[in-house]
Amino acid sequence: MSWHEIVERDHDLQNPTSGEKIELVGEYLRLAPRMRVLDIACGKCGPAILLAERFDCSIHGIELRESFASEGRERVAAAGLTDLVEIEVANAAEVALEHEAWDVAVCFGAAFVWGHIGDAAREIVPAVKQGGGVAIGEPYWRELGREGEDFVDLPATVARFESAGLDLIGMAAASEDDWDRYESLHWRAAVEEIAAGADAEFAATHREHVDRHLRWRRTELGWAIFAGRKR
Repeated sequence: MSWHEIVERDHDLQNPTSGEKIELVGEYLRLAPRMRVLDIACGKCGPAILLAERFDCSIHGIELRESFASEGRERVAAAGLTDLVEIEVANAAEVALEHEAWDVAVCFGAAFVWGHIGDAAREIVPAVKQGGGVAIGEPYWRELGREGEDFVDLPATVARFESAGLDLIGMAAASEDDWDRYESLHWRAAVEEIAAGADAEFAATHREHVDRHLRWRRTELGWAIFAGRKR
């Protein structure tokens, strides 16, 4: 199993956000019954389940990891949503997205597949109908300055997003509590794995992630879901 498959085993939402904020993004996008939604890197279908339950929309998820897709299908079935949510196992970066086929497209945590949020938006926007919605999750610096990361400050992040032919209609930013909950579930799973005999490399990676969060990520790096309307 990969690092993320191990440390995200207890996550319902695999990003530093909450169910309330996912639903808020759905409201910004004016999701409604019978709308067709593309969910890129849908993970274990936490957001897809929330959106399908709340808005009665039809969601097609694309997920790279078979283990996440399998668990997602189990969750969808348990929620009684198999008629609304389906999952395709594929590398989103290699999928030819059908032109203007979707009312809404979301990518809550994998813009990095293409680069930054602007790169992701340029790939996703053509798949959405004119006037349709796009929502992408992306980190941003609360203040400028840290080197070695391809993130920018909040206004520049929005500019990247809008450069793909979108008008910003809303955002849902992670709080420190959202960050802490997201990271804490990582830590618990990692510590349990180490106690069960994980190797020294795994333990070192875990320690690195903890230190990064405590030293600067929690306070310096923001994260938000940006919602836009296709011009």
